[in-house]
Amino acid sequence: MYKIGVIAARDTVIGFKALGLDTYPVDNADEAKRALRSLINPESNYAIIYLEDSFAEALKADIDRVKERPSPAIILIPGRDGSLGIGMRELREAVDKAVGVAII
Repeated sequence: MYKIGVIAARDTVIGFKALGLDTYPVDNADEAKRALRSLINPESNYAIIYLEDSFAEALKADIDRVKERPSPAIILIPGRDGSLGIGMRELREAVDKAVGVAII
């Protein structure tokens, strides 16, 4: 059975834990990188990983490697301070690439 994991600051993961998802509270980018690398391991069986967007820039190389694989899907979520817009920017780039024109 596939699992869903959440890597985010401690304040952010609380709600996800209440929903029964596997949560990995982190305090900095190094902790987030260790957590992400353990979850993207094929034996870990994660289909979806929610990652707080404040850690996305520091983990860009790892995220880009995973994009080439069918799973897990890494979905950026806003932290307690709000969104940095990274997820929307990547979605816009993916749509532009797929469609060939900017529609978003």
